[in-house]
Amino acid sequence: MKTHKDLEVWKISVELVTEIYQLTSNFPKEEIFGLTNQIRRASISIPTNIAEGAARNYNKEFIQFLYIALGSQQELDTQLLIAKNLRFISEEKYNDAIIKIQSVGKLLNGLIKYLKTNDR
Repeated sequence: MKTHKDLEVWKISVELVTEIYQLTSNFPKEEIFGLTNQIRRASISIPTNIAEGAARNYNKEFIQFLYIALGSQQELDTQLLIAKNLRFISEEKYNDAIIKIQSVGKLLNGLIKYLKTNDR
């Protein structure tokens, strides 16, 4: 691996952030400092923690940041469900986002497993 930018999970999670910002742009204005902010922060946390972890010297450190990214991925999953339940987003948009969120989770878990078996 050259940098975090070479990781597929990082690339997809950056795309996810863009999609989340577009999705939340239509949320009620009174939610800008509430659910909108929380959803955006959780989404940004995913690629940010991947990047920070990839800059570390040891797999153990990288794995720790990947677990943080995985936690943010789960937060995002929960927050979007709440947004759907509040009817801030449609079922269709929710389902589209969840597919990508779950994909990121699978890629994170795969990378964690790989790094655990290839200690540096």
